[in-house]
Amino acid sequence: MPTLSDLALRHTDLDAVDLDWLHALVSDWQLLADLSFADLILWLPLRGGSGWLAVAQMRPTTGPTVYHDDVVGTIVAAGERPLIDTAWRERRICREGDPDWSSGVPVREETIPVRRAAQEGEEDGRIIGVVQRSTNLSSARTPSRLELTYLQSASDLAQMVAEGRFPFFGEEATLVRSPRVGDGLLRLDRAGRVTYASPNALSAYRRLGLHADLVGAELGRVTAELCYGEEPVDEALMIVAGGRAAKETEVESGGTIVQLRAIPLIVGGGRIGALVLLRDVTELRRRERELMTKDATIREIHHRVKNNLQTVAALLRLQARRLRVPEGREALEEAVRRVGSIAIVHETLSHAPEEFVDFDDIADRVIAMAGEVSAPEAKVVPRRTGTFGILPAAVATPLAMVLTELLQNAVQHGFANRSGRIDVTVERGDERLDVTVSDDGEGLPAGFDMEVSGNLGLQIVRTLVVAELSGRLEIEPREGGGTEVRLTVPLPAAS
Repeated sequence: MPTLSDLALRHTDLDAVDLDWLHALVSDWQLLADLSFADLILWLPLRGGSGWLAVAQMRPTTGPTVYHDDVVGTIVAAGERPLIDTAWRERRICREGDPDWSSGVPVREETIPVRRAAQEGEEDGRIIGVVQRSTNLSSARTPSRLELTYLQSASDLAQMVAEGRFPFFGEEATLVRSPRVGDGLLRLDRAGRVTYASPNALSAYRRLGLHADLVGAELGRVTAELCYGEEPVDEALMIVAGGRAAKETEVESGGTIVQLRAIPLIVGGGRIGALVLLRDVTELRRRERELMTKDATIREIHHRVKNNLQTVAALLRLQARRLRVPEGREALEEAVRRVGSIAIVHETLSHAPEEFVDFDDIADRVIAMAGEVSAPEAKVVPRRTGTFGILPAAVATPLAMVLTELLQNAVQHGFANRSGRIDVTVERGDERLDVTVSDDGEGLPAGFDMEVSGNLGLQIVRTLVVAELSGRLEIEPREGGGTEVRLTVPLPAAS
C-alpha cells in the first residue's frame, strides 16, 4: 500500500513542510479517533483542484467502525462530498444535521480543516487538508459522564486542529509508547485542577497511594506529595501534571510506576485546560529491569569466558615453549590462535547490549593476528574489502574460527619465506554472506581434494561452514597463481 508521502507527492501540490505537519498529525490522531468514538479519514486536495484523495485512515478503539474496508487511495470528485468542500473553502468545522443511512447504518459526518501552523513570513497558517470524522450511531445510547468528557475533549482537539495548534509539532515523545485514552484519562481546568477522572485513572492514583478524592484536587500538587513527600519536587513533573506543556514523564510511589502524558487544550488563543493520559506501567518496567539484569549477566558471562579462554591460551603458549619437538610446538601454537579467535568474539560480546556483534572489528583483529604469525623475513599483508556488518553470536563465533583457519593456512602453506598478499573480500546481501579468501602464494598441491585432505585446519573449516553454519565451501586455484577459498553463509532473518 502506498504511503502518505507517496500519495501526496504523486497527486498534490503540498510541500515538505506540509507533509511534515501531516505526518505529525496522523502519528497522534488515534487520540482524536478514540475520544470521538469515530473513524477519521484525511483528505488532501488533488493537483489542480479537481477533487480529493484519501491518504490516511484511523479507526477508533472505543467504538464500532464505519469503514470495514480501507479507503486510502480513494479519489472523489469535487462536489461529491459537500462537507469536505465546505470545510476547505470556509476554513471551519462542518457538521451534518441528519445521519447518513447510505451504508445501512446511521452515520454522523463532520469535517475538520487541517491548518498548518504559520511559518516564518506567514501571517496565518494555511489549510492543507480536511479530516472527515464519521461516527457509527448504531449503538447510540444515553451518554455517561465518561463519554461526555471524551466528546467534549474531542471537540476541543478538533478545534485545535482547525486552528493549527494540534499536533504539537516539534515535541518529541520521550517514552516508548504513550498512554492511550482507555488506559486512563484526567480532564483538568485552566488552574490544573481535576474536573474529571476516569475509573482507570483513579485506580492508578489509588495504587500510587492516594486516599482522597481526585476530582477537585490540584493534580500537580497531589502527584508531588505522593511521589516526593518532603524531597525537592521535580519541576518537569509539575509542568506535566499541571497540564501546562505537551510533555511526558513517569512517577513512582510505593512500588507503583505511572506514566503521564499532558495535552494542553488551547482553543481560541487561550489555554482552557488540559488532558492527562496515564497508565500503570509497573509490571512493564519490572520486566524491563529483569531484562537489563539478564543482559548484564550475559555480558559478564562473556567477559569471564573470554578471561578463561585467554588463560587457556596462556597455558598452551607456556607449554609450547617447553616442548623441544617442533611439530608439537607448532600444533600448540595453532591451538593458541584458535582459542584466541574465539576469545575475541566473547570479548566483543561482553561489550554488546545484545547477542549481536559488529563482525568487522573481529575480522580486522583476526586478520592482523594472521599477519603477525608470518615469518619476519616474509612480509605477508592481509587486507579486507567489503563489510561483514552486524552478525548474531551464533554466526560470529564459528565464522571467526573459519577466518582464523583460512588465514593461518594461507600464511603457513602459501608462502615459503617470501612476501605476498592475502585478500579477504566480503559481499553481504539480505539473506547471505559471501566471503572470499585469496592469496598469491604457492597454490594448491597437485591432486588436491578437500574431501580427503588430512589438513586439520581445513577439516575444521569444512565442519564449521557446512555442518554448523549450513553454508557452502569451495577451494580452487586462483587465476594468476595462488589459492582462492569461497564460502557462502546464510544469514538468519533477524540479523
